[in-house]
Amino acid sequence: MTRPPTKVLIVDDHPMVAEGIQSILESYDDIRVVGTCNAAREAIDQLKTLNPDVILMDLNMPDMGGLTATEVILEQRPGTRILVLSMHDSPEYVSTALNHGAMGYVLKDVPTDEIKQAIDVVMSGERYLCTGARGSLEPKDVAAREALTGREQTILLQLAQGKSNKQVAKSLDISVRTVETHRKNIKRKLGISSTAGLTRYALEHGVLQGTGAQY
Repeated sequence: MTRPPTKVLIVDDHPMVAEGIQSILESYDDIRVVGTCNAAREAIDQLKTLNPDVILMDLNMPDMGGLTATEVILEQRPGTRILVLSMHDSPEYVSTALNHGAMGYVLKDVPTDEIKQAIDVVMSGERYLCTGARGSLEPKDVAAREALTGREQTILLQLAQGKSNKQVAKSLDISVRTVETHRKNIKRKLGISSTAGLTRYALEHGVLQGTGAQY
């Protein structure tokens, strides 16, 4: 029995990029592009209507970070395969995307047929990393990097807003030493050594885009 076409939703805030990917994927008989969205919230709103099997998700979105959107989508529809499509190949991006539930990570400059290959792999239930993303993750990095806890996400948000350890401690009713410990753990988990790096990470992953303490 022939399997029905894989339903794909493309989420990218650059219309030309989304249209280009759509044109590529529509050349395959076993893929049906059910929609393109230029904003993450739009994609979430259309989940029930479009019922995609795979979502190609850009990380940097204007209204909501791609990782926040990934968490929301997987909470609403756990069976959806999220395939991150990004220009960033740094280990912190790749590992964090996987920690937030993405099934795969593909760089935007990969050959066109590799996007199709990635879709097929995640539909089979396996994780897919393109060569560039796979090469940026040494085995020890995959094992060492962990998802942030809820408290760590809250502290990251406040640090990224420019608050001092003392201000964070006061707002959360914890000791300054506890904040310092969390801060060290956050840097270790994300592989970031500076406060400026934490702020940049928060901006790039949507932590400061009106999403509370969530990614």
